[in-house]
Amino acid sequence: MMNALLAHRLESVPQTDFQQQRHDEQCSAVVDRGIIVQSSFNTICAIEYMKSHNVAPQVIERVLLNPQQRRKARH
Repeated sequence: MMNALLAHRLESVPQTDFQQQRHDEQCSAVVDRGIIVQSSFNTICAIEYMKSHNVAPQVIERVLLNPQQRRKARH
């Protein structure tokens, strides 16, 4: 059910290349905060947060539903 809800929520976000690299630190920070929102609240809140900051739907899906596919944190 969560996957169907996620797919429905992501339909309204413009499509971009899923393998596209992060262009800037601001986008990286938004994604990192979205992951924190998911763990603190829920996936829907994280989706809405990232959508409101124009994160690509493929990125949202990858980082929220497939944590094993997240990029490694930079140190």
